[in-house]
Amino acid sequence: MADWTERFSLAGRKAFVTGASKGIGAEIARVFADAGADIVATGRNEAELAETAAAVEALGRKCLVLPADLADPAATRAVGEAALAAWGTIDILVNNAGIARLAPALEITLDAWNETMAVNLTAPFLLSQVLAPKMVEQRWGKIVMISSQSGVITFPEHAAYCASNGGLNMLTKALMCEFAPHNVQVNAICPTVVMTEMGKAVWGPEEKGGPMRRATPLRRFGEPVEIADAALYLASPAAELVNGEILMLEGGYASV
Repeated sequence: MADWTERFSLAGRKAFVTGASKGIGAEIARVFADAGADIVATGRNEAELAETAAAVEALGRKCLVLPADLADPAATRAVGEAALAAWGTIDILVNNAGIARLAPALEITLDAWNETMAVNLTAPFLLSQVLAPKMVEQRWGKIVMISSQSGVITFPEHAAYCASNGGLNMLTKALMCEFAPHNVQVNAICPTVVMTEMGKAVWGPEEKGGPMRRATPLRRFGEPVEIADAALYLASPAAELVNGEILMLEGGYASV
């Protein structure tokens, strides 16, 4: 058996990361590059994607930047096809991009609902459709969905967000059923609030974040690197028996 560094290595692999311009996605790109993977980074902000590319390249890995708006199904398919055209195959797909349009269920607009579903649920499905056939052909692949604890438990004003992530969790299991016989693993990570710059802005103030932190047994929120490390495990050879898992990274919030 290979030693632990080989079991957790992504050397020689090509990973496609959505929402890679900042936050969790940028951290996943960096951690995967540090583990040996070349990165396809997609997102809407070209300047921030360039920062991610610089961080990946500083670790000695290649980074292909492909800007795209995943709210557009045609653009989503096109960016997956562009990655295949450039690199021939993608070994690891991390569906990290997500948006939250929060409003009471009786007030959320249809446009906000549809945009949430397009980015959080339809885009991961379409990218899996585009990229998984090569994984199946080579009999090795990993698809990691970055979902949310709100795909398992619910919160006020989260109707669209909860529905999209609940759907993403079930899509994870549905794809697993079809891809597992071909040695392609599909899993989801469901984090709590993560202290990205956006997370700090929204949840950092005590009046907003304090009650939820106190209701969490661990008494804190997550950091981007903790989500990236979990994604690294699921993307690595070490996790080849893990399939269809909905991994809660939320400090025990949903258990009490």
